[in-house]
Amino acid sequence: MRVLVAEDDGGVRSVLERGLREHGYVVDAVANGESALAHFQAYEYDVAVVDWRMPKLSGLELVERLRSGGNRTPILMLTARDATEDRVTGLTRGADDYLVKPFSFSELVARLGALQRRPALTVDPVMRCGDLTYDPSTRELRVDGEPVVLTATESMLVELLLRRSPTVVTRRAIALHVWEDEADAVGSNTIDVHIARLRAKLTGASARIETVRGSGYRLAPP
Repeated sequence: MRVLVAEDDGGVRSVLERGLREHGYVVDAVANGESALAHFQAYEYDVAVVDWRMPKLSGLELVERLRSGGNRTPILMLTARDATEDRVTGLTRGADDYLVKPFSFSELVARLGALQRRPALTVDPVMRCGDLTYDPSTRELRVDGEPVVLTATESMLVELLLRRSPTVVTRRAIALHVWEDEADAVGSNTIDVHIARLRAKLTGASARIETVRGSGYRLAPP
């Protein structure tokens, strides 16, 4: 899944970028609010980590602009401001969660996972399509109850296709969410190779990955 990190402190930004990549995220990292806004306008993100105090455009101003423009990307706000009224301000102005510095990286990862699941809080967090089940928290895929071993890339592909099923996921959207350099993925057969390997692992499943010519792929329910 693709995440945007907007943090002006180079050390914190580097730690977040490296740590989130190790946890399977595709990460874009920027140092100010204007750059963050430009990235939001160019790309689609599953979740974002935004610092409150940034040059050019503060995190609070960034969130307000995104929400007023209809962008509903889940956003975790980072800040050194720990007063209750500050947290209330951040949440009421559009942030989805709030984490005070210094913070535990493991807690940040857990909160990001919770934000990604939030739209489905009233239902089972395990994603399903036919006899396919996928748990985003453990990245465990099962076909008719039997576990399927996936690579990190295949896990991201499965999750993206399940989240969008039964709609078509374009090749560009797949590249943006799964690969660091989307241009390389779109302009080569990288996506097709990984989809083919994933299809082979899903042989026998009632749901299937369909190719939509000229567009992309979809996970079709039985």
